[in-house]
Amino acid sequence: MAAVTEPVPASADAINDDILRVLEPPGLLYVLGTLFCGALVACGMAAFAYQFREGFGVTGLNHPVMWGVYITTFVFWVGIAHAGTLISAILFLFRARWRNAVNRGAEAMTVFAVIVAALFPLLHLGRAWKFYFIIPYPNQRGLWVNFKSPLVWDLFAINTYMLISILFFCVGLIPDVAAARDRVRDWRRHLYRVLAMGWRGSGEQWRAHSRAVLHLSGLATPLVLSVHSVVSWDFATSVVPGWHTTIFAPYFVAGAIFSGIAMVITVLVPVRNAFGLQAYLRDEHFDNMGKLILLTSSIVGYSYGIEYFMAWYSANPYEQMSFWFRGFGYYWWATWIMIICNVISPLPLWFKKMRTNLKVLWTISIFINIGMWFERYVIILTGISHEYDPAAWGHYTPSWVEMTILVASFALVFFMFLIFLRMFPVIAIQEVKELYYEDETRAEGAH
Repeated sequence: MAAVTEPVPASADAINDDILRVLEPPGLLYVLGTLFCGALVACGMAAFAYQFREGFGVTGLNHPVMWGVYITTFVFWVGIAHAGTLISAILFLFRARWRNAVNRGAEAMTVFAVIVAALFPLLHLGRAWKFYFIIPYPNQRGLWVNFKSPLVWDLFAINTYMLISILFFCVGLIPDVAAARDRVRDWRRHLYRVLAMGWRGSGEQWRAHSRAVLHLSGLATPLVLSVHSVVSWDFATSVVPGWHTTIFAPYFVAGAIFSGIAMVITVLVPVRNAFGLQAYLRDEHFDNMGKLILLTSSIVGYSYGIEYFMAWYSANPYEQMSFWFRGFGYYWWATWIMIICNVISPLPLWFKKMRTNLKVLWTISIFINIGMWFERYVIILTGISHEYDPAAWGHYTPSWVEMTILVASFALVFFMFLIFLRMFPVIAIQEVKELYYEDETRAEGAH
């Protein structure tokens, strides 16, 4: 696959035609995929309705394990959301040219992932109808949340991240929505007219747009580090063996970027092949994302090793027993799935031939998604199920309700992404055009 010469855009107008072609009426496969994801989401909603009516006893949660699949999946989706900010904001500030073709899909994945992540604290509430108690607002009963609790920090961090991500996504869409507004003739034209906000492509508008993207990139970049650091402090500020460690913040941030890039690859490879976007989502883009996976996989693998080293070097019997239990106890199978998927499976990407072989890269990204979910599962379950007092040890087995909602969360993200594909350009047209004009100018200068 890597040896095939990739097509290039014939002209600037061809870029519009090729990318906006995705907005045309969908085929049967797309409709079936959307309906399938919608059906899974409906099953998840039915499972939550059953839990809402019957109570939290329908889950597998019980003393001492009161955090399970819901919190695991919450941390997982917050991590997935980091890829869009990394590609769109940080690589924008570093002027990485290759980001221009993949940033729109990554931004969309960020918005959808953080929306789904925000649902899980609500799903985890025993009395979900009292969700408003977690919001710090003045009320006549004088009730205030505990601002020393990391769960309150999550509320601020996730909402801030979601707000910035949606703003970044919407601002970046404006020029492309204007291009779609001038092309489509159905009901979407009225929606695009509103979202384009009077965009005409004047020099003044482009200068304002560039400043807005730059400022939002500056705001979003610290969030990549802060949001998942705050999520890691849900665990690190406790005294639970295996959790109480200063490595969690950088460890979680690297893992978030690792899983986020893998999810972007998981989504964009089928999009590239299904819509014939080989001229825009080129091998070089996936090659660079493969390099990012290698970097973050190395950091994650190092973190796994250093955790065991610190447990041994500390000579703390509780830490040592916790990590022995992690590798060889009741949840040993989840730990080894995590290590194989996150450390072993990315090793072929040291070779460029593997990074540009999209079948191999896509398969590895699936393994990484599985492994990173199990990483959060292992951290949470082995910590709280095996603390200090053997009399308080216990095991946890997820119920069908939790697993149905877990599957529905993936279906919801993919459902929203499929709808997005037919509503908005999946590749940033104006940014790809900018690179096209730069290359044309450079070629003319060479002659």
